[in-house]
Amino acid sequence: MAKISETDLVLNPDGSVYHLNLLPKNISDTIIAVGDPSRVYMVSQHFDEVEFEMNKREFITHVGKYKGKRITVISTGIGTDNVEIFLTELDALANIDLKTREPKARKKKLKIIRIGTSGALQEDIPVGSHLVSDYAVGLDNLMNFYDLPMDDFEAGLAHDIQKKTGLPFMPYVVRGSELLRDQIGGTDMIKGNTVTCPGFYAPQGRILRLPIRYPKLLEDLNYYNKGDLWLTNFEMETSAYYAFGRMMGHEMLSANAIIANRIKTKFSKDPHKIVESLVKKVLDRV
Repeated sequence: MAKISETDLVLNPDGSVYHLNLLPKNISDTIIAVGDPSRVYMVSQHFDEVEFEMNKREFITHVGKYKGKRITVISTGIGTDNVEIFLTELDALANIDLKTREPKARKKKLKIIRIGTSGALQEDIPVGSHLVSDYAVGLDNLMNFYDLPMDDFEAGLAHDIQKKTGLPFMPYVVRGSELLRDQIGGTDMIKGNTVTCPGFYAPQGRILRLPIRYPKLLEDLNYYNKGDLWLTNFEMETSAYYAFGRMMGHEMLSANAIIANRIKTKFSKDPHKIVESLVKKVLDRV
């Protein structure tokens, strides 16, 4: 296989990957990903010890041990475009020899758990609850640039959601890791199906001063179902995690702290507490 060029795989002078500024030795097999850089400290404060730290742009990394298990926590910033950079460079650290610039013959499978905030799309999902995503529905356009395989059920769901919402493009649908969902989800977390949006305001049906093109989108997604499958929550990253998990061969799970209910128009008085309890729950189960 041909070497990957210097402009495709960009490395820093010390040999680290370009945006994350990490070397292969700086990551563990279990990764916790958070959007907000301040949440890195919320996770690592529980570590027995922190052995490594790196701050680069919005990508802050702490590596340490929790109850003897080596864990990496990295912040990604907001959105699927940031997740693409994060996961591509993370996979390069695991599965490309950075010295020869060639993919390794033996591929490593990482376990990656996103801990993020989300708004509920169904009235019966309470603010303060925790939800693990089974399927993700991507309303972003990232997968137009990749060859994501979808099974018949996922492709049918994507076509059906486009038809029922009247969107001018077809979303993509992909399932996350069943292994991690069963391991992390337990009986005290809601199993849901997450809609990933390319923005926080109009793409999630929020109106401030600007008129929005799809004023019924929130209602359409709230009412949408296919058999027992309902869409449960909105956020901005899960679809990219699940798509790259499938294409790269990693185990991916999105764990969501429900800090708002969009149907009841309720927002948490203490979102920090909801996220903190989710962090502890995930750490105890990884």
